[in-house]
Amino acid sequence: MNKIEEFLNSWTNGVIEIGQVFLENGDYKSCAEKFLSTHYAFDHADVLFKPTFTKEVIFRNTKELALSYFVKGGITEDKGFALKPWREITLQELNTSEQDGFPIVMGALNFKPVGIDEVTLVAFTFLLIEVDGLFKIKAHHSSPVL
Repeated sequence: MNKIEEFLNSWTNGVIEIGQVFLENGDYKSCAEKFLSTHYAFDHADVLFKPTFTKEVIFRNTKELALSYFVKGGITEDKGFALKPWREITLQELNTSEQDGFPIVMGALNFKPVGIDEVTLVAFTFLLIEVDGLFKIKAHHSSPVL
């Protein structure tokens, strides 16, 4: 497994973990804050983030707005993407490229929720930067595949 695949596994496991902590009545907000710090470059650079299911506030380019999307916050349309919760997130397709030393990752993920036999296919694009030897997302765009 290469470094990009390891990062994607960490990202998908992190989304699932937030939902598990929520189901166990744990501190899911702190779990989500740690997830954002681990996987997104908000603490180091400007980040562009277009989450999968947004209409009213399309972009979430601050850590606070991203947190609202993942665990319900100050934006009315936010239902808590990570609180669905998800049972399994699997990579269906992966494409990678590099531009000026920055990895660009484009692919498709299957999201399977807990207790429901449905699958949501989501296409995503990540632009990654390296911070202290670890990848972090600098740009994230995702949308459901209809």
